[in-house]
Amino acid sequence: MSEQTKDVPLNYEQARSELASVVERLEAGGTSLEESLALWERGEELAVICQRWLDGARARIDATRQDPTG
Repeated sequence: MSEQTKDVPLNYEQARSELASVVERLEAGGTSLEESLALWERGEELAVICQRWLDGARARIDATRQDPTG
């Protein structure tokens, strides 16, 4: 990941796509232990980003369902 993209917040689709790529690279093997650990850590970060998006969407849905004027 470049320095330029590190500071830009990812939307859900971007985070999910990058996470899928990380998983593919880990499953393919052939990386050093250090690179595998870095990929794993990035995958964990991306999973948190995805979960936050999903939690936010769920909260918005729940709020809309509870507000009869919404």
